[in-house]
Amino acid sequence: MRAVFWLLILAALAVGLALAARYNDGYVLLVLPPWRAEVSLNLFLLASVTGFFVIYLLARAVSHVLGLPRAVAEFRRRRQQEKASVALRDAWRLLQEGRYGHAMRCAEKASPDNAAAGMIALAGWRAAHALRDAERSAEWAARVRGHDSAGLQAARLMTEAEFALEGRRFEDARDALQLLAAREGRHIAALRLSLRAEQGLGNWREVARLVRQLEKHQALTADQAAPIRSRAVREALRGLREDPAGLMRYWRELDDADRAEASLALETARALAASGDSREAQRVIEDALDERWDAALVLAYGECGQDGEPAGDVLGRIAQAEKWLARVPRDGALLLTLGRLCRRQQLWGKARSYLEAALAIAPSRATHVELAQLLDQLEEPVLAVRHYRAAAVL
Repeated sequence: MRAVFWLLILAALAVGLALAARYNDGYVLLVLPPWRAEVSLNLFLLASVTGFFVIYLLARAVSHVLGLPRAVAEFRRRRQQEKASVALRDAWRLLQEGRYGHAMRCAEKASPDNAAAGMIALAGWRAAHALRDAERSAEWAARVRGHDSAGLQAARLMTEAEFALEGRRFEDARDALQLLAAREGRHIAALRLSLRAEQGLGNWREVARLVRQLEKHQALTADQAAPIRSRAVREALRGLREDPAGLMRYWRELDDADRAEASLALETARALAASGDSREAQRVIEDALDERWDAALVLAYGECGQDGEPAGDVLGRIAQAEKWLARVPRDGALLLTLGRLCRRQQLWGKARSYLEAALAIAPSRATHVELAQLLDQLEEPVLAVRHYRAAAVL
């Protein structure tokens, strides 16, 4: 439809020009001594337009001829880019398909001078590593390293860290990730690799910090982060057993949620008690029990003292435990703890009543043994033997 429209316009224009030329009697006089020529104005206009188009076409032809070398070079460059794109696509496709040998051969066929050479070298490096070809892997790593200035440094460092972790070379992985953090900053994938590296190195305080960061950025769910963080804090606390002051300093630096976790509070209290700081151990357990009740912590509360400690410390623990008893009157672990504390303080009657109440609520081997030892001290061997036998049965 558009073609018909333009044909009609051209036909109308031709008719108009023909009619205009019919009524045009003008002429043009050209003088070049000793010659002179007289031509009609219509012929002159037609010759001028035709000459303009001829000159224009000649100029375009000359321009194309002169630009031919540049056009050929551009054509070759485009062909090289197309081949590089195909090689890059095929290499990474084969790599993802698990056809590592084909991927590496595809990468080897690509020209090392094209713009995608760095990415092709990265694909070749991953393929060689997957094939456990150490020699070729080192060659491809060197090629990738040569493209750091082209923006591949971060990709190279991440790949180096990943391969180092697979080989359990945790120090090398950490070095690569630290260099990446110094130059590019850390992102979630780098934080995950750092977490694995620090776990391998046993740097548990850093592991706990990284877990908090990953959970904050929603890279780990609460269910995924909790066991990792718990183990990291527990291992860090164990590493500080010989340093009570450092242990308490680290404990106070923890989040409220971590300090409220019974297993961590128990680990800290035992470490403090083992180092001789029973008062701090007592305080840690009391704070944790105020947040969340736990039978293991209650039992540890009766064991955190040492032989020869001041009577006031034991009496203070008894008073605190009796306050808890008013809140949870039928807790077997608490009754056992009170029995132990009273026995240590030589409050024989109270100790016996608490232990018997504990047995009535929740019979256990530990309670039977504790009561049997108390009865031995009270010179009631028949009852003591009965409880020893009951403990052996459980």
